[in-house]
Amino acid sequence: MARYVFITGGVVSSLGKGIASAALGALLQARGYRVRLRKLDPYLNVDPGTMSPTQHGEVFVTDDGAETDLDLGHYERFTGRSAVQSDNITTGRIYKDIIDKERRGDYLGATVQVIPHVTNEIKNFVLEGNEDYDFVLCEIGGTVGDIEAMPFIEAIRQLGNDLPRGNAVYVHLTLMPWIAAAGELKTKPTQHSVKELQAMGIAPDILLVRADREIPAEERRKLSQFCNVRPSAVIQALDVPSIYDVPIAYHKEGLDTEVLAAFGIDPAPKPRMDAWETVSERIHNPEGEVTIAIVGKYTGLKDAYKSLIEALYHGGIANRVRVKLEWIESEIFEKEDPSPWLEKVNGILVPGGFGERGAEGKIKAAQFARERKVPYFGICYGMQMAVLDAARNLAGISDADSSEFDRSSGTHVVGIMTEWLKGNQLEKRAENGDLGGTMRLGAYPHPLKSGSLISGIYGSEQVSERHRHRYEVNIAFKDQLEAAGLVFSGVSPDGLLPETIEYPLDVHPWFIGVQYHPELKSRPLEPHPLFASFIEAALEQSRLV
Repeated sequence: MARYVFITGGVVSSLGKGIASAALGALLQARGYRVRLRKLDPYLNVDPGTMSPTQHGEVFVTDDGAETDLDLGHYERFTGRSAVQSDNITTGRIYKDIIDKERRGDYLGATVQVIPHVTNEIKNFVLEGNEDYDFVLCEIGGTVGDIEAMPFIEAIRQLGNDLPRGNAVYVHLTLMPWIAAAGELKTKPTQHSVKELQAMGIAPDILLVRADREIPAEERRKLSQFCNVRPSAVIQALDVPSIYDVPIAYHKEGLDTEVLAAFGIDPAPKPRMDAWETVSERIHNPEGEVTIAIVGKYTGLKDAYKSLIEALYHGGIANRVRVKLEWIESEIFEKEDPSPWLEKVNGILVPGGFGERGAEGKIKAAQFARERKVPYFGICYGMQMAVLDAARNLAGISDADSSEFDRSSGTHVVGIMTEWLKGNQLEKRAENGDLGGTMRLGAYPHPLKSGSLISGIYGSEQVSERHRHRYEVNIAFKDQLEAAGLVFSGVSPDGLLPETIEYPLDVHPWFIGVQYHPELKSRPLEPHPLFASFIEAALEQSRLV
């Protein structure tokens, strides 16, 4: 039977519960256990798909087409296990399911209440489908004391009694701030947070305490005494240079040992940390450096590109180089010449996005990369902008545009999709329908052209990648664009949806656009081949400068 670890947060948000959960999962895996991670989000959105990237960060998409919280990306990167739709639940989805049941009469006339109906739905979600796992780690979003998180806290409290004795452990992540004026690390915020948690019926078994410096033994003793946890269960979580140092750091502090001891597993299997040590060594001892310009439209919040950032770093790990990122707001190029911004970088990446704002700047970035022979990687929207550059400047379609920008004029080389094949099933969407969950989502297989640059990078002529988009390059322009030199090196199995574009190697050293999001499948222990190749091309470019 699976054992459950519930991870809560206190004091302040953004302490890194997702990284802590993912790192603990990696440590348990390193000891040979089968691990599943799940995220319980208290917000009322059914999923994060309609949230602004500048508020919530990126939307992480799973193979089965779920739009989920970005923490699931951390789970995948640290454990290598592909997440599924049932690994993420929100208050919105829970209430939606309950209301649907109530309207159908499933509750047989009962008064529907938070307890037991909402808490039961949460518990059913936590317990469902865990037969093949040794440990299930459940991260509760938000901070203890948030009113919207209370049903989740109550649900995991009840599970502590519902599960067999010794099958649930509670880890509480808190902050121990340094007060410069006093010259001290302060324990009171953690004490108050634990008191709040205890008032809701949960006594944490382990405290994971974030701090920017070593926590003295006396402060640890105080936390142990006032928070009612064993001294060995006060684990310091110090800042580290890279998130991929976290598993090693937490292991040295004894987090995984303490979790297993809380379950009565002693002695525990010895961990194999060699893979994480190799990653850490490559990060901290690079043999070179490349600079990549990210020409985006949500650069005010880097979490909007979280998986992208990490995939670029993974490419650096694969090539033993440090990857330096230059963030450029694409709207700048609508007013200024891109040359001063881009002429010193070793690679240009234009990521995904939505809407007209900044589009012309992204087209100019693609044009600069094409004309100056700088390695270019266009992802989703970035591929479409590269196609518009080719249409306008090579194929003679001077008014080439996207229907996402202006439906009344121009030649719509990029247009909205209203139907597409998913396996053997035809998916249909109304042009003016709901926004949530209506895009082409999840993993789709497609062939690659034999002898193309991208098929050589993959080492395969058949791939499957994750999508999240509503607009598509119009296949009707394929012949005209290819006559101008742009190669459609990957098209959906039915031949209707362009998946990848590139320029031949005798025209450009490395220019690839993909309609999908390869960053979602990149991991530090297994960098995505496209990102590894892109950084390799950037490294070669740096030697030419």
